Amino acid sequence: MEILVNIFYIVSSILFIYGIKMLGSADTARRGNQISALGMLVAVVVTLLNRQLFDSWVWIAAGIAIGGLIGAVAAQRVQMTGMPELVALFNGSGGLGSLLVGWAEYNRLFNLGDGALDTFTIIVIYLTILIGGVTFTGSVYAWGKLSGKLGGAAKLFEGQKKLNAAIAGVILLLGILIVILPTSMLTYALLLLGIVAALVLGVAGVMPIGGGDMPVVISLLNSFSGLAAAAAGFVIQNNVLIVAGCLVGTSGLLLTIIMCKAMNRTLWSVLFSGFGATTQTAGEIEGEMKPSSVEDAYYVLEAAQNVVFIPGYGMAVAQAQHAVKELGEILENNGTEVRYVIHPVAGRMPGHMNVLLAEADVPYEQLVEMDDANPTMDQVDVAIVIGANDVVNPAALTEEGSPIYGMPIIKAYEARTVYALKRGQGAGFSGIPNTLFFRENTRMLYGDAKATINELIAQFKDS
Repeated sequence: MEILVNIFYIVSSILFIYGIKMLGSADTARRGNQISALGMLVAVVVTLLNRQLFDSWVWIAAGIAIGGLIGAVAAQRVQMTGMPELVALFNGSGGLGSLLVGWAEYNRLFNLGDGALDTFTIIVIYLTILIGGVTFTGSVYAWGKLSGKLGGAAKLFEGQKKLNAAIAGVILLLGILIVILPTSMLTYALLLLGIVAALVLGVAGVMPIGGGDMPVVISLLNSFSGLAAAAAGFVIQNNVLIVAGCLVGTSGLLLTIIMCKAMNRTLWSVLFSGFGATTQTAGEIEGEMKPSSVEDAYYVLEAAQNVVFIPGYGMAVAQAQHAVKELGEILENNGTEVRYVIHPVAGRMPGHMNVLLAEADVPYEQLVEMDDANPTMDQVDVAIVIGANDVVNPAALTEEGSPIYGMPIIKAYEARTVYALKRGQGAGFSGIPNTLFFRENTRMLYGDAKATINELIAQFKDS
């Protein structure tokens, strides 16, 4: 029976790997997600049958029903602007689940006594609880920042790094004591204290990270949720959980490294430098924002030979992706070359803009990465910046006092003409003004991005 179970686990693992591979393309991503879900269904069913949990079917069915209902409602109701917050909550839920598995297994083995808690088991239980706790509260705090309930700026105070280091030291010390005395009543109290410390560290770890780094935090917490699940797999000796957790953990970590590279930052500086705490650039901004009309923008676009769209979080807020796609098609029919330039950290989570444009059926081959677009940006007639701030802000290249200094940006400022679509004159998520908007070649189109794009479309149709 055990051999048959492991065969099904191997099948599930293959489906996971194949599904993740398909997520690399917008054309196959939905199917890849479905294949991975099928792999998880196989793993769950086989596990339940193998464990013969017939006396627990009512609780299991209730959990599946409640969880499925919550997931279905969230999937139907969440807007694309709320997707980053939803991902953060999903990461937190995974961390909390792993924490509870580790705690429950410790209780079970503790009550058995007689050496049931060997050194390896108590270590993986403690790691499961530690990583799960940090992931849970860190994700909840990230959700608060992303949703605006806690503000996007980094929160710093004197002695913060020392306090975080002290909490980490307490967690390490507790772990050593728990391994030395795994079955004493004192150890049970120490484990509870370790849980509390892990929960506190999750909040303390995310608190000093500013809004500009939140996409990196989301991908890192996603990696943590996978590592917690893998550790839980060792706790309950379930092979497919170990494999699935490792896949999520490693893919999340690789994505985190890629995003840090795209921001020209190290993971250490993201986690411990308090990035985003500064809210002003180092120097005075020269010039002024120059508003323009939709009619003037129409005439410039009508004559343009090369146009790039640069989407940001504002496009998600306005739900303007379908209108942007329609305007792009009109420009193409007018003989204009159209591209969509994507910054790796645009939006509030990894791939946010890619998902939005894929939803509008923008051809995948028209999506261009920042590094491929920048060398030819000086040949672009018009760059249309839709709600993006930090990812096109020249202060990242010139202002050493800026919190985004050193981050590679899309060099929209090199285009012959820039149109920036914004609701008002507010700053980006990092809290600093965008010097691009004050340049001579930039014109501002104020108002709702979707409404503005639709007005441009109407101008073309009426001409």
